[in-house]
Amino acid sequence: MPSRRTVLAATAGVAATLAVSGTAYADDNKLRSLISRMTLEEKVGQLFVMRVYGHSATAPDPADIDANLKEIGVRTAAEMIARYRVGGIIYFTWAHNTRDPHQIADLSNGIQKASLDQPRGLPVVISTDQEHGIVCRVGAPATLFPGAMAVGAGGSRGDARTLGRIAGQELGALGIRQNYSPVADVNVNPANPVIGVRSFGADPQAVAGLVAAEVTGYQSARVAATAKHFPGHGDTAVDSHYGFPVITHSRALWEKLDAVPFRAAIRAGIDSIMTAHIQFPALDVPHSRLRSSGGTPIGDPATLSHPILTGILRGELGYDGVVVTDSLGMEGVRTKYGDDRVPVLALKAGVDQLLNPPSLDVAWNAVLKAVQDGELTEARLDESVLRILRLKARLRLFEQPYVSQGGVTRAVGTPAHLAAADRIAQRTTTLLVNEKRLLPLSRRTHRKLLVVGADPASPSGTTGPPTGVLAAALTGLGFTATALSTGTAPSTTTIEQAVTAAQQADAVIVGTYNITTTQKTLVEQLVATGKPVVAVAIRNPYDVAQLPTVAACLATYSWTDVELRAAARVIAGKAAPRGRLPVPVQRADDPAKVLYPVGYGLSYGR
Repeated sequence: MPSRRTVLAATAGVAATLAVSGTAYADDNKLRSLISRMTLEEKVGQLFVMRVYGHSATAPDPADIDANLKEIGVRTAAEMIARYRVGGIIYFTWAHNTRDPHQIADLSNGIQKASLDQPRGLPVVISTDQEHGIVCRVGAPATLFPGAMAVGAGGSRGDARTLGRIAGQELGALGIRQNYSPVADVNVNPANPVIGVRSFGADPQAVAGLVAAEVTGYQSARVAATAKHFPGHGDTAVDSHYGFPVITHSRALWEKLDAVPFRAAIRAGIDSIMTAHIQFPALDVPHSRLRSSGGTPIGDPATLSHPILTGILRGELGYDGVVVTDSLGMEGVRTKYGDDRVPVLALKAGVDQLLNPPSLDVAWNAVLKAVQDGELTEARLDESVLRILRLKARLRLFEQPYVSQGGVTRAVGTPAHLAAADRIAQRTTTLLVNEKRLLPLSRRTHRKLLVVGADPASPSGTTGPPTGVLAAALTGLGFTATALSTGTAPSTTTIEQAVTAAQQADAVIVGTYNITTTQKTLVEQLVATGKPVVAVAIRNPYDVAQLPTVAACLATYSWTDVELRAAARVIAGKAAPRGRLPVPVQRADDPAKVLYPVGYGLSYGR
């Protein structure tokens, strides 16, 4: 950890330039003066937010050095900063950036030092995807909260604000100052493969209130929140990581549905907004009437659309904060154009930060060449660099680029934070079916429990697997619970094993995950044993429509430990079910009809 003297020396030049009297950030004149002394190459670098492999900025493991050489052409984060002068770095678990909190803080400090040691060195905005629920990059022992749809089921803006504040305090202590959360998409398509439970729900007003509250929480902790994915990714059956989705909403429907949470985020003072790699013909005006011979809209993704980003987001919605692309490695933005054209077109559309291009060298040189050839003006780059530097100034990165190990210990995964996550989770579990008041289970009549079901890979660095977490939690509450993982696609043999084990239990808890035909068969055969069966939908609540024979069904909206422990307390009667559906559940036999409406949820009667 650099000493205070080292910090002051490293930042002296920038701090002198940006010195302000008692304010949190410098005024635009000082930032423009700083920009005027930057080289064109340095300006280009400020626009990029890039991945890098390794737990250390200067001494990553050999395998991570090899990965960096292969993908970026450098050995370390420090070398990448020296070559490309990137303005941001994004952390990923799979890039081995997030082993444990103290290591993350050291990595962040190493990145800042590498950048500040450069001529005219600037602090780096370090970012990550810490949505909570099913998408997190920093796992335990950091505090992990329920995901967005669970928070939507809880319905408390206060809880959303608390989540953002605590999560922001922990991220900030690690040196992560920009979080790509909250998801502002309104999930109105049950078949949505990429958003789903990452959304707060299907009611735009409810989503808007929770988005604004979470933004306020994060930014009160001086971590930039990021509303995503503009102009709205909630009604698609295509994953933009792998395809090019089309949103067919009319302009009027967009105003009533998709736009509402983004307007709320802007009113809340959101620091950054992320674009979506989706076609939205009704908003992409020049292409709104164009059709290919096959009848497919041929417009650009929103990330590359000047009418959407500059015309609507900047112009109509009045947003002048940072616009960041979704990852430029995703198929949705690479379908029409090459990797050299995408970053240039994104800047022309109105983007400021270019996130995670497949090849930094190709993208960086393409932007540089576009300016040298006159396709982009240097003044256009200056606009985006100014927004990025404003963000860094608001986050006090010029004054406080480094974090301390003591700060990590004081902030990350504290008992108070963990207790807050448990309290919030306890308000989210939703009881959808409770025949003959089976729940809560009595230890006198149903002491011996079998916990079976899907065991998807544990998200967010949590303990997992779900069956084990549930069984342990129920045992801790006075039951004798045995876990038997049957997987997301149980075989005939596995189903037979579960049915045999059920004969020895007083009741069966079965976790379903985006329920499949074989999962349904498992549940039906467990019900046929005559033992009481409690289903727990551990991801999408829509599973309940496929489970007409179970005696009870709960929705947890994710399979992280905090949500599974909350479900166990509800099953055991140690907590009342308080969650209410934030999305409607359609009938399985007639999807045009609603089985359970938004707001539905049972309680325990006295």
